[in-house]
Amino acid sequence: MKIVVAGSHGLIGSELLERLRELGHEVHRLVRRPAQIDGELTWDPDAGLLDPRSLEGMDAVVNLAGAGVADQRWTAAYKRTILESRTRTTGLLARTLAGLDAPPPVWLQGSAVGFYGDRGAEVLTETARAGYGFLAHVVRDWEAATAPAEEAGVRVAHLRTGIVLTPDGGALGRLLPLLRLGVGGRLGSGRQYWSWITMRDEVDAIVHLLTAQVHGPVNLTGPAPAPNAEVTRALAAVLRRPAVLAVPTVALQVVLGELASDILASQRALPHVLEASGYRFHHPDLESAVRWVVSGAPSA
Repeated sequence: MKIVVAGSHGLIGSELLERLRELGHEVHRLVRRPAQIDGELTWDPDAGLLDPRSLEGMDAVVNLAGAGVADQRWTAAYKRTILESRTRTTGLLARTLAGLDAPPPVWLQGSAVGFYGDRGAEVLTETARAGYGFLAHVVRDWEAATAPAEEAGVRVAHLRTGIVLTPDGGALGRLLPLLRLGVGGRLGSGRQYWSWITMRDEVDAIVHLLTAQVHGPVNLTGPAPAPNAEVTRALAAVLRRPAVLAVPTVALQVVLGELASDILASQRALPHVLEASGYRFHHPDLESAVRWVVSGAPSA
């Protein structure tokens, strides 16, 4: 397949790029500078610039672009950056695809389980209503921005990704070193559900969805979400270290500000659509997932 990828420099995007190339696909990267090598396509989402000809003849588009939610404290300016970095890129792609006589038939669009808000232990499938809070608002607008392409007949799947477990960083990038030293522990009460997925399953699920006839929201989460305290204990057990030093909620709020609300939010999302489409997980349970993460195994 000829596949265009936006957000290819991110944690997931870089892994996906490598996997697609391993499988023999022809990958084209959208970059925010003049193209320098074959396979690069220039765009400028802030200025609304994307040459429609660059998408002609492509078989699929994967958009993972967006500023990191946890990259810095949530000031008013950075919250605007989080939102606009998603809606501008997605909106530009949607308008461009809709204007083509023969657009790529498949668009896999980044999204997040933040759509559901803070929902405690409620089981969340793709039919669950939207939640409340800043991230839920962001994801609603993010997903809605694909509408022009969907109306033009493009099959759009919204990849509602959970917490990606990887030995290379991500949500565990700061936690793992502490656990290795025996000074890590649960965050807040530890009762908040983490809808986790390993990087290997995240990438292979995206590859699977290129051809699986799925549209609309897809929870990219493992089938066994668990409370934060349980995830922490499982990691510590594999590392053979204690996990007794909890990080109090108030400390997170002081250090992170409003971002703490996202860290402490609970989403118990299940991958019903993904499993129904025939995907089979490499790491379907927490034990296999944490052993893979701690081993530092490659993602594919």
